[in-house]
Amino acid sequence: MNDSPGWASPGSSPSDGERPDGAAATPDGAAPAPDPAATAPDGGTGATPPADQRWSAQQPPAGQWTGVTPGGPAQGPGTPGGPGQGWGTPGGGWDPSSGGGAHSAWGAKPYAPKPGVIPLRPLGVGEILDGAVSTMRAHWRTVLSITLAVAVVTQLAITLVQGFALDDLNTAATGDPEAALRQQLDAIGGSIAASAVAQVITLVGTILATATLTMVFSRAVLGRTSTVAEAWQEARPRLLKLTGLTLLLLLVVVAIFAVGLLPGILAGSWGLGVGGLLFAFPVALWLYVRFSLASPALMLEKQPVLKSLARSARLVRGSWWRIFLITLLTGIITSIVAGIIVFPFTIAGMIFGGDGFQGIVEGTATYSWGFLVITAIGSVIALTVTMPISAGVTVLLYIDQRIRREALDLELARAAGLHGPGDTPPGTAAAGG
Repeated sequence: MNDSPGWASPGSSPSDGERPDGAAATPDGAAPAPDPAATAPDGGTGATPPADQRWSAQQPPAGQWTGVTPGGPAQGPGTPGGPGQGWGTPGGGWDPSSGGGAHSAWGAKPYAPKPGVIPLRPLGVGEILDGAVSTMRAHWRTVLSITLAVAVVTQLAITLVQGFALDDLNTAATGDPEAALRQQLDAIGGSIAASAVAQVITLVGTILATATLTMVFSRAVLGRTSTVAEAWQEARPRLLKLTGLTLLLLLVVVAIFAVGLLPGILAGSWGLGVGGLLFAFPVALWLYVRFSLASPALMLEKQPVLKSLARSARLVRGSWWRIFLITLLTGIITSIVAGIIVFPFTIAGMIFGGDGFQGIVEGTATYSWGFLVITAIGSVIALTVTMPISAGVTVLLYIDQRIRREALDLELARAAGLHGPGDTPPGTAAAGG
């Protein structure tokens, strides 16, 4: 079912018991006798059609509402200047390409305008994924420039942390045996601190990418292009609030897992701790999906942090499983793509930056700076490709939920310069003055 208010297929028949021409049924349920003096819809004389065929004076005569063939003229009320112009092809009518082929308009899906990467109607899973990929293809300079910059900076930080931690552990392992344990503990502590710094850098990069990509995708829905400078200019005023939102969500997740572990820690029981984690995980997952649309709500609606969380909760309500499954499917697809990209770089790193192919076969391969650099290159490429898909799916899910619940498609169509049924086409005067 479609919960978007006012969303109905064009040409839907009147409900039972309603006759737009005002004709009432006879007590026995039969239609009243036609008026012999009435004229036919085409202006000629003849018998009046039954009442259930006279819905409106604007309906075309019988047999004149046909599908639109490619390159052919539009017929019916979608013709230029006629009622309903603007939601069909440039000449009016319904576009058969949107419904999967040329067939009669009475049996076709209602045409939805598509000014950008998605049609302006409730979206399917494939359309959401296709919209994310189409934006990457159509605006690849902007999208890949943003994600490549973020991927290089974050992966550089991670590689430096891993490299210095590897050097410290190797030094501790080859030092005095009596001090080896203490040196290894110090090396592990230093690597944890460096990892925390790397994670902060990664978090900042993710926030920047999310903010700018949200603006790129929102403009792509309307068929508009964005440069990196334009996306940054629009996203910059919201960065501080987006950072607060991200940190708040992280703190909530950490608090949930801490509460789950606390009984096991206090009781000194591993079983109780594991049970607490098993309880905390679904709670954290439920909250993650519930608040997954808070970021685009904050960026596009300019909402405060707490109101963005509440906004996301309202949009997700009743669609939790759908959004969860689409998010999960997106994660699986991006993981597979990233794995395909990273795998050959990992093998190359083991061969040229480790102990060679023999070490791989014997399972004794050790890793060096060469291995880390080669695998980092693969990780940068994978992150550059997969990050826009994840960000795009989140933005399109937000738009899809608003279309379903709030008829956002009408506002987007007007923002794109289109006009829908009942609107006055540009350049024409409104009826009645």
